[in-house]
Amino acid sequence: MIDAPALRMAWLNLWRNRLRTGLATLGVVIGVVAIAAIGITGTAIQVGATQQLGDLSNTVTVFPGEDNTDGVITESNVNAIERAAAGATVVPQRSEPMTVSSRSESRRVTVEATSTPAALYTAAEGTIPSPMRSGVLLSEEMATDLGVSLGQTVSVDGRSYRVVAILEPSGGFGPGGVSVVLPLDAIDRDGYDQVTVVAEDGEDAQRLAEVIPEEVNQREEVVDTFTPADIQESISGFFATLNAALLGVGSISLIVAGVSILNVMLMSVVERRAEIGVFRAVGIRRREVMRMVVAEAALLGVVGGLVGVALSLVIGYTVNAQLLGDPTLVFAPRNIQFLALGFGFAVLASTLSGIYPAWKASTANPVEVLRG
Repeated sequence: MIDAPALRMAWLNLWRNRLRTGLATLGVVIGVVAIAAIGITGTAIQVGATQQLGDLSNTVTVFPGEDNTDGVITESNVNAIERAAAGATVVPQRSEPMTVSSRSESRRVTVEATSTPAALYTAAEGTIPSPMRSGVLLSEEMATDLGVSLGQTVSVDGRSYRVVAILEPSGGFGPGGVSVVLPLDAIDRDGYDQVTVVAEDGEDAQRLAEVIPEEVNQREEVVDTFTPADIQESISGFFATLNAALLGVGSISLIVAGVSILNVMLMSVVERRAEIGVFRAVGIRRREVMRMVVAEAALLGVVGGLVGVALSLVIGYTVNAQLLGDPTLVFAPRNIQFLALGFGFAVLASTLSGIYPAWKASTANPVEVLRG
């Protein structure tokens, strides 16, 4: 235990060598920031990435499998998917490159055709009909490129369609990236390029991603499935590994700071040999000398840790404000854990660095020290 007198003496000794104390404390500050700020930043990046997939994690995309020689999903396959996904919304889709034109502009894009686009998209302007039998849906970007607005007419491969809705932009991966949506009969051919199944939630989507192939693929792999939840899981695993690696780098910084403190304390002990000899000569015990020196090292860790935590909070506050728009997320439980880890490691590394110099000071022979 470190008592109050030992702490007072430790503080006075550190204050006498303010420059050396400041440099040693700076090393601790850098180490704490390397752990806490990097951990908080990694968490913010992870949350931002997974948020991009959050709204799509309840969808399952069904596409032709390896053994599907025709490369399309047939009507009977769709019926089997509907049986397997009872209660979910099943949206068959076709796609094809087409030329979309207005009076002044023309674009060659991949057009999607489906009869139930309302299950996949959200309108920023207008209303998405369900089922969709006429009209066209355009993304905001496509409408801007073509110079058209709601209610106007565009031509798709020579056929005219009225713009019935402008779609909201969608982040992440999934069906929200489409720019032109037409009724299903606009692409007149057998089969479908893919089928999107909209489940209740991400857990149900994961279940359907396993159930649908079992129902449809009797002997051959006719269809395969994909869900954005798979990407979410991969992203979470990647960032967990990345955070662990970055925390390891930050820990090295604190270990280096601990070595610096060890050097500072050894130099301090050498410089104060006569002072320590007087302490021992007037009856101060070895244990009390050890307490004083260990207290100096611990104080370096505490002060450096507190400054490092404060700087990490400022960095985390700024990062969360910029990436997520909510700076208060810096106080999320996981981020508090990073702050506590950085502070605790700083105090522990500093205290351990003071043990050997404290032992060296306490075991010095007072007669030899005073004589020298």
